[in-house]
Amino acid sequence: MNTALTQEQIDQYQRDGALIYRNFMSEQEVDALLTEISRAVEELGGSKVAKNAEFGKTDAKPDESKNLEADYYEGTFLQRVNLWKLNDAIKRLFLGPELGEMVSRLAGVSGMRIWHDQTLQKMPWANPTAWHLDNPYWSFYSREAISIWIALDDATEANGCMCYLPGTHETAEFERNVPISPSIGKLFKAYPEWNGIAPIVGTMKRGDCGFHNGLTAHGAGANMTPGYRRAMTCGYMPDGSTFNGQKNILPTDYYESLEVGDVLDNDELTPLVWPQ
Repeated sequence: MNTALTQEQIDQYQRDGALIYRNFMSEQEVDALLTEISRAVEELGGSKVAKNAEFGKTDAKPDESKNLEADYYEGTFLQRVNLWKLNDAIKRLFLGPELGEMVSRLAGVSGMRIWHDQTLQKMPWANPTAWHLDNPYWSFYSREAISIWIALDDATEANGCMCYLPGTHETAEFERNVPISPSIGKLFKAYPEWNGIAPIVGTMKRGDCGFHNGLTAHGAGANMTPGYRRAMTCGYMPDGSTFNGQKNILPTDYYESLEVGDVLDNDELTPLVWPQ
């Protein structure tokens, strides 16, 4: 695994809120990771989240279109969350100090905790992923939250590669976001000032990865091919982040014990990955 960073890459990430990083993993490392992901997904069965956590994007889906949007969302990708809790190899990757230091340097913070990982696998002919922001869905607000998106297959414009709107992390607001729904451009009604921004088209070879800020607008096209477009992702929370009142992936008992403003420092649910 390659985790070296240049100052130019750090500067680009800070400016754009996104960075395409080449040759993060070798072919052999991708093969090994795919094997472990398959094992974890099989172990989860029909459950979406490991350890029976309750997963939802609070207030993300309007009641009047709940069924339509749920059907659309399910047709966008296979999603399984918190595989690190089931699989030691995935845990070593996403909780390891190498990646922990890398995301901390990019984000410009001194400490980082895992929020959650997830595999996002676009099936053949899958729906596009609407433009959206990540951090407003989560149980904390931070302008330094960061995610890694690892390409497990070549990601192309034909099969639904990621696209990022550079600089949007600077003007995004926590209270302005939209659901992942059939209205793939709905975010631009919330942020009309972003309409003229040309996206970074994140075509990647297998083993490349992308990093993006939790407030960077991003989305992905439809999979217009008969093959899969598989990815493994992980979101990270700066150490010291506080609870904003949203449940998201938090287990019910822990969620009900929190008050807005409490520090999210549970070492079992969101372990510190840097420094260790």
